[in-house]
Amino acid sequence: RKPKQEKMKKESFQTQGFLRKRSRTAKVPRRPFEKERLDAEMKLIGEYGLKNKREIWRVQYILSKTRSAARTLLTLDEKHPKRLFEGAAIIRRLHRLGVLDEDKNNLDYVLGLKINDFMERRLQTQVFKLGLAKSIHHARVLIKQRHIRVGRQIVNVPSF
Repeated sequence: RKPKQEKMKKESFQTQGFLRKRSRTAKVPRRPFEKERLDAEMKLIGEYGLKNKREIWRVQYILSKTRSAARTLLTLDEKHPKRLFEGAAIIRRLHRLGVLDEDKNNLDYVLGLKINDFMERRLQTQVFKLGLAKSIHHARVLIKQRHIRVGRQIVNVPSF
């Protein structure tokens, strides 16, 4: 009887890694059938070779969070320590992602960011723009088939 009880304990502990709460990565639109938005999303999907609309919604979610953080920081005084510290962190993160140019070191430029700025920095778009692929869809296939590496690391995620 004892070995059976130990076996049951081991099985219950193996699933513990799957029980963590996942954070939200995308936000679905409030109005599902708004024609202007649907047309704009389809244009983006065609232009950047995306798989589904969740890829657009994910970037929109990141953009809205970043812009809202910058908006709240802009309401503070210019010499406020929170604005100086967190504003520099937001700008540094956007410089590292390649979304914001190095000479634009102001929170006002963060509010001017568009979804296209983020989409241009995707690995899929970069592979196509560098001429490694014949089309944007071919670039996605090359990445998924592990033909592309960034530095010394093979990457198979088109949104890298």
